[in-house]
Amino acid sequence: VRTVEQLEQRYLLVPEAVKDAYLVHLVQTFQDEHEDWAIIIFTKTCKDCQVLNMMLRKYKFPSVALHSMMKQKQRFAALAKFKSSIFKILIATDVAARGLDIPAVQVVINHNTPGLPKIYIHRVGRTARAGRKGMAITLVTQYDIHLVHAIEEEIKLKLKEFSVEEQLVLDILTQVNVTRRECEIELEGMDFDEKKEINKRKQMILEGKDPDLEAKRKAELAKIKKKNKECREKVQQTLERKK
Repeated sequence: VRTVEQLEQRYLLVPEAVKDAYLVHLVQTFQDEHEDWAIIIFTKTCKDCQVLNMMLRKYKFPSVALHSMMKQKQRFAALAKFKSSIFKILIATDVAARGLDIPAVQVVINHNTPGLPKIYIHRVGRTARAGRKGMAITLVTQYDIHLVHAIEEEIKLKLKEFSVEEQLVLDILTQVNVTRRECEIELEGMDFDEKKEINKRKQMILEGKDPDLEAKRKAELAKIKKKNKECREKVQQTLERKK
């Protein structure tokens, strides 16, 4: 077993398009029932992390973001606010949360199902520490079932379903989707993607790589992959015609 017994591990099956409404509902439920609980929400990308934080803040939730696009000073400040309980909700990417040691976290929510079991184990390991109880809830879409099976096989445990009142989610669905889009537009105005690309180029230069050469190699590799895929499809079509 790769996870501790004190950890209650659940999943919530949600349609991809309405995932954020379920997240807001979960956060609201925990805030209403356990105002003093600390929650970590894991996301797949820096952009998702930033958008979700902006969105939750619009709903007046005490949240703070932690991702690699933030300057080190900002990351330290965000962590300090979460550790000191000024903010009860931390939204983080896997890279930014690496090595985090925060003893009193009651809930971990996986906004996306991790692609690898070891990432899942690392994420949920942020709660139920030092003998304390904790809960981990993973939002699972119709495209993630195989990932859940891989996780269950690794941890030798079946995840239990977490039940919610669907009508309460439906009641906030439209508003959450509108708020998400507003936050995305606001983020686009901050040139977030452009800054990410600049940071990426800087990192490559620090590693002794030529960004333009790397981009060229990537494009060539994509062409080869596309060509190979087309060849496989032609072979498949030929075989099917012969049947």
